[in-house]
Amino acid sequence: MTREETSGGTELGRFLRARRARVTPAEAGLAVGSGVRRTPGLRREELATLAGISIDYYTRLERGKETRPSPSVVDSLARALKLEEDEHEHLRSLAALAARSAPEPPNAPSRTVRPGVKLLLEALRPSPARVVSRTTDVLAYNPGGLRLLAGIEDWPTKQRNIARYVFLHPTARELFHDWDNQVRGCVARLRALAGTDPDAPDLAQLAGELLLKSPEFARLWERYDVRGNSYGRKTFHHPDVGDLTLGYQSMDLEGTPGHRLVVYYAEPGTPEHDALVLLDMAAHEHDWAHAGMQGTPAQDDAASPSS
Repeated sequence: MTREETSGGTELGRFLRARRARVTPAEAGLAVGSGVRRTPGLRREELATLAGISIDYYTRLERGKETRPSPSVVDSLARALKLEEDEHEHLRSLAALAARSAPEPPNAPSRTVRPGVKLLLEALRPSPARVVSRTTDVLAYNPGGLRLLAGIEDWPTKQRNIARYVFLHPTARELFHDWDNQVRGCVARLRALAGTDPDAPDLAQLAGELLLKSPEFARLWERYDVRGNSYGRKTFHHPDVGDLTLGYQSMDLEGTPGHRLVVYYAEPGTPEHDALVLLDMAAHEHDWAHAGMQGTPAQDDAASPSS
């Protein structure tokens, strides 16, 4: 891509360029000639033809000179780019953002976790559970919710972030059986936030740090994937309780600035459930020892001393 294509413009244009580069002519049903193609993926004119819009209009969309595509144009582009449902929705959000007359100043996101949510964390024991911010900061947790991320408890409170952990903590690669899939999910969530709230100060700080410190993050950041898993199963190689495969469920907490509750679980009577009981007990004893038996089992990082 040219320098013009990789700098400036809008998030809408950058997303379109990134996805266009990912679709081959064969995947789009186009005949491939014998000549050498200089453009990875589809050319602008090919995508414009597939979407049923003019080349000039599409070029202005990519360059940020056209910022009000109609819903039908957005849908046509999504079909031509073979976007999944959540990617299609992300494209709609980017189009709506580009159409704003002026960007709205970002609000500082609250880190406060409601008392009722902290009671839920305690009630979920021994299932590890935690509340994370929109940028995956760990805001609150029950004993196993933090200890499941082996070694993160040694980091200062304000440094505890899931994305930072999976890319920069030395234990993370050994802990997650499918580390590659774990990091792709983290980046996809952050990239989706970057598309809809590009001026978010919390995101800019985290992404800037990871771009400097992690080549893997930088590579995945440029892919513009925006799909993240909210449920499924994960296998851990935990240094304290051994190997275990757990189900997990992530859910948005209404009335919060993007906070999510993440819970891991196992069937009672299984070795995995027994391991969660041991993890909960060990983490609980560790927390009480360090708190001098002054704190509560369900910890709230928003109220802890900053690093």
